[in-house]
Amino acid sequence: MCEPLSEPTSRRTMLGAMTATAAAAVALPLLGAEPATAATNTGSAPSATGLTVTLLGTNGGPPPLATRYGISSALTVNGRTYVIDCGRGAVTQYLRAGLSMPSLAGIFLTHLHADHIVDYYSFPLLSAGASGAQGFQNPIEVYGPGPAGIASTVTGAPGPVPGTVEMTRLAGQAYAASPTFFMTEHAGIDPANLLHVHDVLPPSGAGASATNSAPAMTPFTVMENDDMKVTAVLVPHGAVFPAYAYRFDTDHGSVVFSGDTAPTPNIITLAAHADVLVHEALYPAGLASLGLPQALIDHITSTHTDVAQLGRIAAESNAGTLLATHLGPGQQTVVSDPTWRRLLRDSARRADFGGPMVLGTDLLHLPVRRRGPRG
Repeated sequence: MCEPLSEPTSRRTMLGAMTATAAAAVALPLLGAEPATAATNTGSAPSATGLTVTLLGTNGGPPPLATRYGISSALTVNGRTYVIDCGRGAVTQYLRAGLSMPSLAGIFLTHLHADHIVDYYSFPLLSAGASGAQGFQNPIEVYGPGPAGIASTVTGAPGPVPGTVEMTRLAGQAYAASPTFFMTEHAGIDPANLLHVHDVLPPSGAGASATNSAPAMTPFTVMENDDMKVTAVLVPHGAVFPAYAYRFDTDHGSVVFSGDTAPTPNIITLAAHADVLVHEALYPAGLASLGLPQALIDHITSTHTDVAQLGRIAAESNAGTLLATHLGPGQQTVVSDPTWRRLLRDSARRADFGGPMVLGTDLLHLPVRRRGPRG
């Protein structure tokens, strides 16, 4: 359960010291020396102690693929699991990764595009009242973007675009038949009772709005509990507002998730001295072979981050390891894994970034440990 920013002083001191000294992930690098512990693509569960990043799905964009699941990641801290974004197949991949439903402690949504939320309500809907390791019985904390403050243009949905709280309420109404039938037969509970949902709103002094979606800003606190402190910044992603990147600081290390974003100084600020920076990656040249209209290609390239920029972003933030995910295009027949690895190597070399550059793949487990500062 989350406490309202009431950590003991000793823990705050420890978190502050971690940020000051920095920390590093141990990963299978594309550059540099052999690591002590490598990233693995297995279904074995992360350790009950320490910190592990698990990529549940690595595809960028809504169109479904046969070879990559939708964008979703998990962070396991001291045996408790937090999911970041819930793309297509997130529930299935969560279980395939060896993660247990009873360990689920929270969900964080970076923004409300379909490819990041389509499996969100599946977690409580499928797990409500399920026994044993099949479900979770204790409510989990959910954090996601608040209302955009703009009118909806969807047919039959008058009024403003909903934020995470209202979206969750509407999802509960849309799927009301199933839990009603189950509860009538004493075989389930209301999925809404398994969620404590919070709208994440930018600080009032940030000057952010749908027309000024990602002004330069200092990271602000989203939540803090016994496992971690979570901070966020706004990131630019076309018409989307709010869109966030999140940083998780724990006793074992720090991990930043960029969400979907065009290049922005806000990521550099948030990811300063982070152990692992999990960042989206776009290869613009790969889009041409998909037969997309040029206007759509131009939109995609203006709202995402070219893989060629990742080395610079990692170097300027002094991150320990960069982990590339939300790969676009995600089709291996269009951009092969060896090509992605070459692109990451080239990006790191041009920016003189000496840390590991890891290509994200579905079900990859990345153990994280603190590091000393890098020059």
